[in-house]
Amino acid sequence: MPISAATPALLVLADGTSYQGWSFGATGTTIGEVVFNTAITGYQEVVTDPSYCGQIVTFTYPELGNTGVNPEDEESAHPQIRGAIARNISRRPSNWRATASLPDYLKEHNIPGIYGIDTRALTRKLRSVGAMNGGISTEILDPAELLKRVQAAPSMAGLNLVQEVTTTKVYEWSDPTDRLWEFRSVDESAVEEPLTVVAIDFGIKRNILRRLASYGCRVIVVPADTPPEEIFKYNPDGIFLSNGPGDPAAVSEGIATTKALLERQQPVFGICMGHQILGLSLGAQTYKLKFGHRGLNHPAGLQGQIEITSQNHGFAISADSIATEMEITHLNLNDRTVAGLRHKSLPFFSVQYHPEASPGPHDADYLFEQFVQSMRVHRQNSTLVS
Repeated sequence: MPISAATPALLVLADGTSYQGWSFGATGTTIGEVVFNTAITGYQEVVTDPSYCGQIVTFTYPELGNTGVNPEDEESAHPQIRGAIARNISRRPSNWRATASLPDYLKEHNIPGIYGIDTRALTRKLRSVGAMNGGISTEILDPAELLKRVQAAPSMAGLNLVQEVTTTKVYEWSDPTDRLWEFRSVDESAVEEPLTVVAIDFGIKRNILRRLASYGCRVIVVPADTPPEEIFKYNPDGIFLSNGPGDPAAVSEGIATTKALLERQQPVFGICMGHQILGLSLGAQTYKLKFGHRGLNHPAGLQGQIEITSQNHGFAISADSIATEMEITHLNLNDRTVAGLRHKSLPFFSVQYHPEASPGPHDADYLFEQFVQSMRVHRQNSTLVS
């Protein structure tokens, strides 16, 4: 579409900085926390990741939408972001899997976007000043007026967004990772009687469920506010704590439920928000990062063992607050924040990144295997005791 035919759009940040551009996706006004993602690929997975609920995502890669969208790459049932910011967008995708263009997809789901702005300058600002609220509008083109709307919006700190994304009913997931993009082959003949995993849905990505199913698990997904006694009725071999949006410290019901679940001393595996909730349940504290970690090439590791990881989070666990019975297994090697925890004697562990990727590298897929092995050992020991 020629610029002359495009609809003007305005982006305003909470500090008063404004950017003029052009609209793609839906028209209207949207307010959210403006963050940036440094990935070159995987924009559809980002757009549909529930962890981005409440956020307007700046895509640092200058071309967005080249491969369109398709149902297989959705990480949830619909887009979760509040808005999208791009340098250039493609309205005519070129990919054999594409079923629609990104602008049409966002328009269908009423998600506004803005393009034609200097995303490098915007990213540098967010890195220096920090993530902040912002607004995109095609109907409010006066920066001062849009700024009032932005400054009236609540901060991400202290905000519980889990109830906006969690499932409303219990369901069972059985589909493994699609063979077109299998991480690595799992020997199905070696899978014993299925292990039952109850996944607490704080905003779970579909590829987490696929990876658990690929390792032979029976996966039961429950709402975030499910009481512990209801979870125990499924007689789980292990508990999975999912990723999700907002401030983890505000998810009080999830923290209380996890504390009760830990008393059973069954295997527990947490990813992203699940990592934070596990830490909070064991007495740790979390804090908001200046601009968060969002991208596909974050190095994480400890003692010479390094993984290149997919990350998406704006909060972290304070290293000084970790209980003595826990140990750090991974650090984010860019800023030395805590990226992995493990209990010294009980089968609880978590990571502050995404081993299921989608998008991203597969370096950390072994963590699902560790979880499965932990559940097998726990089941065997329980059988011996009984």
